[in-house]
Amino acid sequence: MEAIEPAVAGVDEVGRGPLAGPVVAAAVILDPGDDWSDLRDSKRLSAHRREGLDTRIRASAVAWEIALASAAEIDALNIRQASLLAMQRAVDALKPAPVAVRVDGRDCPRVACPVSAVVGGDDQVPAIAAASIIAKVYRDRIALDLHARYPDYGFDRHRGYPTALHRERLAHHGPCAEHRRSFKPVRAAMARYLPPASGR
Repeated sequence: MEAIEPAVAGVDEVGRGPLAGPVVAAAVILDPGDDWSDLRDSKRLSAHRREGLDTRIRASAVAWEIALASAAEIDALNIRQASLLAMQRAVDALKPAPVAVRVDGRDCPRVACPVSAVVGGDDQVPAIAAASIIAKVYRDRIALDLHARYPDYGFDRHRGYPTALHRERLAHHGPCAEHRRSFKPVRAAMARYLPPASGR
């Protein structure tokens, strides 16, 4: 991991691949005086470890924000643009505002300060790793909320990703209000799904 830069925000997003729910972005400014050597890309951490680090980041970071782009915005804009919108919202909400932003991946949102993209940044830049962790924990909680609202789809198991179980439930029940209708598997399910005829 690189050294922590003062007043520089790390940004990452979670949820480009799922068929349902929002894409979630987080922006984090870390204190260089703290020890953040245990930060890693959220995908390399157990759920238990992510939860613990999520609590610590929220309590100890200089600033953090989480922002969303909804399924409807994803359908209207496309997933890339919706992800950039969520990242922009997260950065714009930071207080204090960062002097610069580093983003995981290749795309940079439009923000009011210098911004640079870092491929594999969630394994190199501590603030990006922190952003990936709190975004992942937050989106997993959204998936559990989706499961409570739409229990037929198994969101508690697949978190909205296009697993065999999710595709099967989608084909059987048709899409719910949170499914991304611009995504090919959802469009295909909509074309095949016939709601039960009403009784007379």
